[in-house]
Amino acid sequence: MQGDVRVVRSGAAVLVATLVLGAVACGSGESATPRPAAPVDDVRLNQIQVMGTHNSYRVRPPAELFDYLKVQSPELASELDYAHRPLTEQFSLLGNRQIELDVYPDPAGGRYLDRPFSAQVGLASSPVGAEAEVLAAPGTKVLHVDGIDYASTCPTFVACLTEVRDWSVANPTHLPIMILVEVKTPTFPPPAPVTGAELDALDAEIASVFPPEAVITPDDVRNGAATLRDAVTTTGWPTLAESRGKVMFALDNGGQVRDDYLVGHAGLEGRTMFASMESTDDPAAAFFKENDPLGENLTQIQDLVRQGFIVRTRADEPVVQVSANDRSRLEAALSSGAQFVSSDYLEPDLSYSEYVASLPEGGVARCNPVSGPPGCDNAALRSDTQGVSP
Repeated sequence: MQGDVRVVRSGAAVLVATLVLGAVACGSGESATPRPAAPVDDVRLNQIQVMGTHNSYRVRPPAELFDYLKVQSPELASELDYAHRPLTEQFSLLGNRQIELDVYPDPAGGRYLDRPFSAQVGLASSPVGAEAEVLAAPGTKVLHVDGIDYASTCPTFVACLTEVRDWSVANPTHLPIMILVEVKTPTFPPPAPVTGAELDALDAEIASVFPPEAVITPDDVRNGAATLRDAVTTTGWPTLAESRGKVMFALDNGGQVRDDYLVGHAGLEGRTMFASMESTDDPAAAFFKENDPLGENLTQIQDLVRQGFIVRTRADEPVVQVSANDRSRLEAALSSGAQFVSSDYLEPDLSYSEYVASLPEGGVARCNPVSGPPGCDNAALRSDTQGVSP
């Protein structure tokens, strides 16, 4: 792992009032006769494991506001005590291949200009200049909690995606980057429930940045099978040769938002994002979000991976693991075989401990400890660009 030491933390607290580890290289097998190594580009997308980040766009609130929050609600403020590098630095320096973006629909523009708590600490109650122009324009915004925790390395969905696209074009051999999208609604009134039209707009904004050939979609994976589920449990996901230099999108939300995204697209036909379904029998089942890899969840994730599904899990939560320098959840996440393991600490926050989340031998990727094919070569997966090495 390379790069300067910097805090990498994430949290999801909504402030309103007071404000893995298998001991084998994947697919090593137990046969007395070694099997020939699988050419790395014949390995499929679900047969590797990579690291990612949570709330990947986020930086700390302005110091004055953060100090105010620490006085008003110390416990909740501690969950905001983290920051991320710009996305391109995460890719190049940390080997990150999965990001998460919190998105707030803003079809008319200007909804997130008001920052009600800022005036209490001597800050402007709304931004000015170029920042104001960006927030006043129509289009989906990227931030953590409106009005309070609004600082972002890329304030709009299109800006974040453009940064990813430009890095991808400059590094065409990179392994696929998964972009997890969590659709949020405003914390402060008036309420603004997400509509089907706003979900359609997300797909449209993605299409405005990425050409079709740069995105792995549900239709691509289905590839003539009767259902998406049938495809991933039989034919399988695309190979790395077919996937390099591309991105894929997954909807973080369940419940009504996910159900609305499926209206008219029951099997995700024509949709851009994969969605985490309630059942492995659902025709749209291909991706599952399973945040907690501990306890019985470990075997559940392993079972999903063995069936051919792709899973995202989390190696740590706000402050808990880093403050105790506790790797047990990280080790569970890695051994679960979840293809995307998200952490708040791809580099250490030394104000807490030396805890770092990484693959066992470092690098960008490794053969999946649960689903990797026989003879899979870990060494061939450690670097996918000239800028990232083991």
